[in-house]
Amino acid sequence: MKKALTFVLSLIILTGCSSSVSNGFEASDVVSPVTQELRESSAVSAIEARLAELDNILYVYKDASNGHNNFTQKAFMGSSYHNAPPMSETAEGFSGISGISAELNLRTHSWGGYMFINGKLLPGGVPELSFGEADAALDLTGAEKLVFYARGEAGGERIEFFMGGLGWNGNQRTAEFADSTAKISLGTVELSTEWQRYEIDVSNVDLSGVGCGFGWVANNRSNSGQIKFYMDEIHYIFTEPRLTPQFLQSYGSAAPGTDDAIINNFSYLYDNCIAAMALSYAGKHDRARQIGDAIVYALNNDRHYSDGRLRNAYMSGNPQSPSGWYSAVGSEFARIPGFYENGMWYEDFYAVSVSTGNLAWAILALCELYRNNPERPDYLDSARKIADFILTLQSGLGFTGGYEGWEGSEARVGYKSTEHNIDLITAFAQLERLTGNAAYGKASDNAREFVMSMFDEEQGFFYTGTAPDGVTVNKDVLPLDCQTWALLVLGKDFGHTGKVVESIEKHFTVDGGYDFNNDKDGIWFEGTAQVALVYYMIGDMEKYTQILAFMQEHTGADGFLTAADRDGVSTGFDVAGTNIPWNYNKREHIGATAWLAFAEMGINPLAI
Repeated sequence: MKKALTFVLSLIILTGCSSSVSNGFEASDVVSPVTQELRESSAVSAIEARLAELDNILYVYKDASNGHNNFTQKAFMGSSYHNAPPMSETAEGFSGISGISAELNLRTHSWGGYMFINGKLLPGGVPELSFGEADAALDLTGAEKLVFYARGEAGGERIEFFMGGLGWNGNQRTAEFADSTAKISLGTVELSTEWQRYEIDVSNVDLSGVGCGFGWVANNRSNSGQIKFYMDEIHYIFTEPRLTPQFLQSYGSAAPGTDDAIINNFSYLYDNCIAAMALSYAGKHDRARQIGDAIVYALNNDRHYSDGRLRNAYMSGNPQSPSGWYSAVGSEFARIPGFYENGMWYEDFYAVSVSTGNLAWAILALCELYRNNPERPDYLDSARKIADFILTLQSGLGFTGGYEGWEGSEARVGYKSTEHNIDLITAFAQLERLTGNAAYGKASDNAREFVMSMFDEEQGFFYTGTAPDGVTVNKDVLPLDCQTWALLVLGKDFGHTGKVVESIEKHFTVDGGYDFNNDKDGIWFEGTAQVALVYYMIGDMEKYTQILAFMQEHTGADGFLTAADRDGVSTGFDVAGTNIPWNYNKREHIGATAWLAFAEMGINPLAI
């Protein structure tokens, strides 16, 4: 299954089709399949606003382990490097989930501070500090100011804040790849115990190569004894918007130290694919391309693979590796999510793995982007590349689930997922229509046959798929999405639609919404939106309107839905690679919000 909230991580050092259902377009068309007049969608507006937040901003620090953080390597400087004082990025901050705390004993150090630098990663090595000896600077041209918030623990702390100056000694360059500017200082400021906003004007500074994005220093001439202070929301503001490739963070940030915080910087591929599709259907093509370009970059810049695989998750934000950071083969790479602990980098088993269903949704997103951007053949070329890899996963009737594990030790899984094969029915069918390649049509038909083999006509539902042997039907868990997605693909003319709808109401209804599985222990909003679309498809507008209003009542002020209406809503499955139950929590979720967008617009993303 997709979107597993994988809380158990492993250690790795970073090295470098034909159907009676139509969606409204013909083979020669290069337009969106949407033919009706679109209704407004508050969910689309929420997703668009989330992307727009970064148009004019580049963060040095936003929150602990946030994917938007830059200059993530911290270099201490001072009169003595013995007992270098710590900095914590998980303190209480000005906003968000955390801030930075810093302290300095000015009895031990006559002066000291930290530079927030980009660092470097050499092929086959581990991240290192770089003081201008490597070409590892960021181009911040167009920034007009550096903004941050700070406060003192006791008040009266006197701190100098600055940027730039890496590889300089005063006004002299001392390193081959020194910053493009000498140090630009705010001067020494006296902190109060209340958060204050500070700015450093950089509008007339050469920012073409910045290795030190931020820094602070204190001395015993201005302070005495032990000092402690806090910083947060450190960011550059640009005069013009910069629409860079972006992966949206899948879940709202959780407080540091909690289990949920482990996936704070995770951008699940599936969530981003459906977000891109929702934006595209709504005519937000510039925004959809931001996610689409991130997918294309990730496909073409994996740190190991080049055969059409995409990982299940990437680091949130711009997928491109920092300047001066290289994979084991010496090239730039798409960033994988994780976190540092005690100088080691930890990654997630599910995130680095490759899931067939997620690949299918990437094809659907790229096909939709190509229809609206025919001048971008790379979207269609990328979809084809992914599809050709999936063809290698065909095993008799249907397609297996993909690969699990890290490169070099990955293993092909044997199970076949009904959900994955449902996705492939539409993905291959759309590719056949856009390319004329009959092989894709045959693959779509094969996936359809497998899905139908999982249908229990007497019970009126689809089983989840097979056991690892690829043959034995898995009847342990009954998931909602196998029912809703099958109907969205097969269409209202499917001979058993009414019976499947009755089965949905019998097995999954709970408290006005619908659960992920049939234990009815809570509401899964993503699936609830899918049920709304099923009712829209079959023309039951009363039920559709009722469910839609129910979901809209549960959206937050920012327009986002949570994954579930409470913590601990079970799926019946375990987290990939573990024996830990996979549950959904009441946490803001891009995936649920994107499905709400489909429901609000009356768009079936699985229509062939």
